[in-house]
Amino acid sequence: MDKQKTMTGKEQRKILIRLMSYTKPHMKMLIFAFFLLLLATIGDIYGPILVKVFIDDYLTPKEFPYQPLVNLALLYIFIQVFKVVVSYFQLYKFQEIAVKIIQQLRIDVFSKVHGLGMKYFDKTPAGSIVSRVTNDTEAINDMFVNVLVTFIQGFFLIIGIFIAMFALNVKLAIFCLCILPILVFIMGLYRKYSSAFYQDLRERLSQLNAKLSESLQGMSIIQVFRQEKRFRKEFSDINNKHYNAGMKNIKIDGLLLRPAIDLVYVFALIIVLSYFGISSFNHTIEIGVLYAFVNYLDRFFEPVNQMMFRLSMFQQAIVAASRVFRIIDEKEVAPHQESNQNLQIKNGEIEFRNVSFSYDGKRDVLKNISFKALPGQTIALVGHTGSGKSSTINLMMRFYEFERGEILIDGKSIKEYPIKELRTKLGLVLQDPFLFFGTIKDNIRLHNPNLEDGQIEDAAKFVQAHSFIEKLQDRYDHKVVERGSTFSSGQRQLIAFARTMVTDPKILVLDEATANIDTETEEAIQEALADMRKGRTTIAIAHRLSTIQDADLILVLHQGEIVERGSHQELIALNGLYHKMYLLQNGLKEAVES
Repeated sequence: MDKQKTMTGKEQRKILIRLMSYTKPHMKMLIFAFFLLLLATIGDIYGPILVKVFIDDYLTPKEFPYQPLVNLALLYIFIQVFKVVVSYFQLYKFQEIAVKIIQQLRIDVFSKVHGLGMKYFDKTPAGSIVSRVTNDTEAINDMFVNVLVTFIQGFFLIIGIFIAMFALNVKLAIFCLCILPILVFIMGLYRKYSSAFYQDLRERLSQLNAKLSESLQGMSIIQVFRQEKRFRKEFSDINNKHYNAGMKNIKIDGLLLRPAIDLVYVFALIIVLSYFGISSFNHTIEIGVLYAFVNYLDRFFEPVNQMMFRLSMFQQAIVAASRVFRIIDEKEVAPHQESNQNLQIKNGEIEFRNVSFSYDGKRDVLKNISFKALPGQTIALVGHTGSGKSSTINLMMRFYEFERGEILIDGKSIKEYPIKELRTKLGLVLQDPFLFFGTIKDNIRLHNPNLEDGQIEDAAKFVQAHSFIEKLQDRYDHKVVERGSTFSSGQRQLIAFARTMVTDPKILVLDEATANIDTETEEAIQEALADMRKGRTTIAIAHRLSTIQDADLILVLHQGEIVERGSHQELIALNGLYHKMYLLQNGLKEAVES
């Protein structure tokens, strides 16, 4: 892993300002919370003054008038109770504001993730994204709940303490004021080193989540190939690095947080007591003033200590926020549509004109792809792995942006259609269907309020899925666990077919849709596929050539280029690449070699 770059003070301030911008919708509540915080701070400062009055005016001269002492005691008790009540409500308000801010932040990140282009997910582990949406936002929550309250309260308290100190003794107050630069220096030193350590720690946590996510998703493969030991070692290595990063944070926390501040406090206390001790040789010292000053000195360092401890949370929150904002600011967004809202797909005619495409900007995976699919036609894409079949439909589905060439639907650029129109009129079925947690009905409807239960059943009947669904205990309300793992691959694919057909798409895209279906199931849905293609333009990727022999046009791709095109019989007659693939799949390897 590369060495972590330390964030500058300017970068941290920018992130903090951006975080604070999330408080704007809650400004009235925030002002009210600050007002309560101010009242609690005033109560905290006023307490020692009452004790000072009691010591100097009543205890020292040994005068104990009943009514004044009762009033003084009642006032002191009232202030303490008032402070506790106000502190509760101000903490409650700050917590409420923090929860609402983090809720909005998570929604922003989640929404942004849904708008990112596929290139981003190609290069970013899913576990890393999960870590930013959950762990990093939780660290930001700690900042709003703990750091913000502590810093503001400490700021109010320190100002109030200095006002009280100056009222008691100007010289000592000025001395205490000189301590502030030392404390600011310690804070700056801590911020400088902890920033890099916390970045390293958050990154290691992200890697842990990524490795855990990968392991859970591939558990069956790990167990089948007996990779448990290797994955344990890899996880242990990352965990050890996370531990080492954590220990670096613990060491700097242990040095620059409480111990350093306590050392400054001890020296300050020695000087204050020495001052009062030396002064007592020349004139009388009021015990109440001594108590109040020592009490204020203690109260002065307590918020400083709290602020130093919260500085640790602040650094974590700033680092976490920088990671969250990197997602929000991510430029690799989904392809932009210059959409004409009135433009609709009516016929389903598709045309590729000299389309070239590269994932990394260096090596073209598609080179001058050109073909035309008339309404109702079936176009099949075949070729060896890596020939560019999936890339072709990825561009047509607008998963990736392309700059060279044109893709037209009904004579209009695919970039001009509203994304909703494309997603509605282009039906996609993938080789490995994804089922969501919920019910079968939910997975077919996908929460489309315009679809009725009858339409869902009709779609299931249309793709031959109704028969096996009817045998389930709850039929269409049968529970689907994560990824539909309790269903066979064929059953999952049939549900995916129903999900696609229930919206009645104008264009059908099949990405090896029958590859994972057993022979019996495939025979059952071939008839359904024939019905599905009627009246629809179909683009089908297939490895098994037997499934696309009736296609109107077959395109043979090799290394990103169309090397052959024609019907099944025409391509067989060419005696080229398609012919060799056909012989291989039909067990005629000797004929190919000869």
